[in-house]
Amino acid sequence: MKIICIGRNYSEHAKELNNAVPTEPVFFLKPDTALLIRNRPFFYPEFTKDLHYECEIIYRICKVGKHISEKFAHTYYDAISLGLDFTARDLQQKAKDKGLPWEKAKAFDYSAAIGKFYPASDFKDHGNISFQLQLNGKPVQNGNSGNMIFPIDTLIAEISKYMTLRTGDYIFTGTPEGVGPVAIGDKLEAFLEGQSVLKCEIK
Repeated sequence: MKIICIGRNYSEHAKELNNAVPTEPVFFLKPDTALLIRNRPFFYPEFTKDLHYECEIIYRICKVGKHISEKFAHTYYDAISLGLDFTARDLQQKAKDKGLPWEKAKAFDYSAAIGKFYPASDFKDHGNISFQLQLNGKPVQNGNSGNMIFPIDTLIAEISKYMTLRTGDYIFTGTPEGVGPVAIGDKLEAFLEGQSVLKCEIK
C-alpha cells in the first residue's frame, strides 16, 4: 500500500504559499508508516517547530492498474474520505531553499491521518464534493472538488503513467487555501458534505 499525495492542486493554496500554479500534476509519496487511523491523536514531533494541517479529499484505489485511460479512471476507486497531510513547514522550506526532496517534511510517521470512508457511489457528482476543516470548533478550510486544478480521473491517468496503482492505495488530492499551524492541545475535525469523518487531537 502506498500513499500518493498531490501538491498544489488548488490555485489559491499555491498562491498562499507563494508557489507557482502547476501546469501538470505534482505528486509525492508517503510510506505506510505515515498512516494515522481511527481518530487517534497526533503527537507533535520534536524535529519541527512549525507543524501545519492540510485537509484533503482522499480516494481509495480498488484494483490494480497501469497506463489507465482517463475515461476508465472512475472504475479504479471505490471509496472517498478526508485526510490530513501534516507538514513540517520549517523543514519543507529548508528543503525547498536548497532544491532538496521534501520527505523529512511530509513523510514522517503518522503524518497522514485518514477518516471514515464512504462508497464512491454515494457521491453523485465527484466534481462537486464539499468539505471543511475546523480547528478548535472554528472553520479554517473550506474546499470543493470542483476547484481542483486536476480532477481525480486526470490524476489517476497521470500517476499510472509512472507507477502501478494497487488495491488499497490512497490518493490525497491536494488542499485548498487556509492551511496553518497547530499546537499541542488543538483539536481538528473534518467534515465531508457536512458529515464529520475525521477527528484528531494534537498532543
